[in-house]
Amino acid sequence: MYIFSVIGKIYPFFRDFNNFIGAALSIMVAYRTVYIIIGLFFTRKFKPAKKNHKYAIVIAARNEEKVIGNLLDSIKKQDYPKELLTIFVVADNCTDKTAEIARKNGAICYERFDNEHKTKGFALQYLFERIEEDYGRMSFEGYFVFDADNLLKKDYISRMNDAFDSGEKMVTSYRNIKNIDENWITMSFAVHWLRTIRQYHRARSVLRLATNIQGTGYLFASEVVRDGWKYTSLTEDRGLTADAVAQGYRISYQDAAEFYDEQSPNYKVAFNQKLRWSKGLLINFKESGLKLFINIFCGRKYAKVKWGKEDEEKKPWWKRFFIGIKDRFIMYDTFMHLLPTNVINLFRWIFVVLILRSIYCYTTGVNSVDFFAGGTYLAQILQHFFDFKITIPAGVNALIATFFIGIWARLFYRIGAYIEKIVVLWYVLFLERKRIKKIPIWKIFAYSLLWPIFDIVGRYTTYIALFKKVGWKPVPHNSKITIDDINKSMEEKKS
Repeated sequence: MYIFSVIGKIYPFFRDFNNFIGAALSIMVAYRTVYIIIGLFFTRKFKPAKKNHKYAIVIAARNEEKVIGNLLDSIKKQDYPKELLTIFVVADNCTDKTAEIARKNGAICYERFDNEHKTKGFALQYLFERIEEDYGRMSFEGYFVFDADNLLKKDYISRMNDAFDSGEKMVTSYRNIKNIDENWITMSFAVHWLRTIRQYHRARSVLRLATNIQGTGYLFASEVVRDGWKYTSLTEDRGLTADAVAQGYRISYQDAAEFYDEQSPNYKVAFNQKLRWSKGLLINFKESGLKLFINIFCGRKYAKVKWGKEDEEKKPWWKRFFIGIKDRFIMYDTFMHLLPTNVINLFRWIFVVLILRSIYCYTTGVNSVDFFAGGTYLAQILQHFFDFKITIPAGVNALIATFFIGIWARLFYRIGAYIEKIVVLWYVLFLERKRIKKIPIWKIFAYSLLWPIFDIVGRYTTYIALFKKVGWKPVPHNSKITIDDINKSMEEKKS
């Protein structure tokens, strides 16, 4: 047909442009290899604090009566001066004894009932409004944010205070998992958090860049909420990260401050959580992507926070120049973290590979296409043993075959890529073996075979989130593990 002939003629241009976009995206994130290498060997270490600062601890809890008492107990056991800590809990739409247990354990608890605004972000917004009314948000120097299922090591706040006293305004910490070996889902979540630490947090802290906040276990200066808490999307942590970096804040990482988290072993709950993350990423990119992109070129010019402005004005021009380059890179790094590359790649594949190439082959036919094409190790092995090529003359059969070859090629590539990711689990657990609980070898091997599913689900929930309205759903926590149980388990491991 004439229209197919016309489209076929423009295909080579779009093919080359598509290849250019793919190469450009790869180059744009190539610097992350440096992060991986640095994170393998180094992390930032902070000197002991000269001053103990006054902090508030904020906790948003919904029907968390089974775990919140254990968190508050671990806070009581901190080696930090108790008179400098105030604990605030918002019992958000609770129908259990969360508020009662919080008050019994010494927390100041506010109860909130709002069925329309259900996210954790809205609960924190309400809590900061109450703090302003009753105490004044600026009466505290900084705020810790925890989830009700968390547990803190005895020196957690002291180590975070070291980072805060060094001048850092926002700090995240080491996230361990108390039920890491419950099933393959909890181990997958654990490896995800630990992988982020190794591949991003550690390197960014060494290079004095800005890392990202991940839900819980972080500290920020009170000036961040001077005008209140405004991060109410499905992923308030990513919203805070993007907005804070766009304003000029750096987010550092304190490896010595360790807390424990609980992950749900239920697949449906895990899927909904991944879907919420995906939707939240799209929303946060829409809200902050443009600001970050502009700041890549404008540096601190449009940032509210002027880091060390007076001191920097005294520095030689070349030092100020490099500081400006660093600021722009921080904006760029965060922008790339938010950029939905999965979505970009999906549309590239559908439009160029599936549609245009299929129409192109209608007029040219299929000529010796390798059935096991691809750059993965799996493809290379199969190509070595099987010389299976497809040739089809021009026409409808070539169009249909090319369409399905495109689907098969993408599927085959993903299979190879995800098999290679099995090694990531072994790599992460080996590096963190001294800090996590002892896990039977058979579980590590068995769960590593399922671990790639975690990233597969993350990829496809992004596609679903493009079209699906996603609501916030609470994650149930039922673990009875206490900080004393963890301490005892780690002592037994050492012995």
